Order: sequence, then structure tokens, then C-alpha cells
Amino acid sequence: MPTIYGIKNCDTMKKAFSWLDAHGVAYEFHDYKVTGIDIARLRAWANQVGWEVLLNTRGTTWRKLSPTQQTHVDEAKALKLMSEHPSLIKRPVLENDKALVVGFVPERYTEAFKK
Repeated sequence: MPTIYGIKNCDTMKKAFSWLDAHGVAYEFHDYKVTGIDIARLRAWANQVGWEVLLNTRGTTWRKLSPTQQTHVDEAKALKLMSEHPSLIKRPVLENDKALVVGFVPERYTEAFKK
């Protein structure tokens, strides 16, 4: 069963939930605010799509980090920051047996669920 990772009240998450529901896709929801996220999973995702794709540097959480935290970011530092501050992970992350989709783009969801 596919799993969608994110934060329940995020507008982009709501769009993704609506798309999945409208297309009859059953899924599990992993809420970072409730369950958190482990570095091993983040590392696996980074190996698939790159840590730069996962790290959200446009949001409020990023802007609230200290200048020291924001500078000289490499993969290890990014993964640590994302595990400590899950709001730094771009949303949603959709994982199924065929794809890992970061962000919500309807066409990419359609592709991820082609039979």
C-alpha cells in the first residue's frame, strides 16, 4: 500500500489527499508531526531523488534556522536537519512500490499509479 508522508494541515498535502481519494487510491498517511521521520528513511529517499530535492529551503522553518544551520549544507547536515525539523522536508512525499514522488504534481501521481 502506498504511503504519503507529510503534515496533515498543509495545503499541498490536502491537494494530494484529494487526488488520491478521487482516484480511488488507498494509502497510509505518515504524519511527521506525530511520528517523526528517521534518518535511515531520509537517506534512502536521498539516494533515490537527491537530498537537494527533499530539503525545503523556501518555508518558514528554513527561515527560522540560524545562519550557522543554513550555511555549508551537505547531505549529512541536510538529513540531520530534516530529521530534527521534519517541516524542512518538501511535501508530500509519496512512496509506493514503483515510485518516490516528492511534491504534488497531478501528472506525476498519475504516472506513479499506472498499471
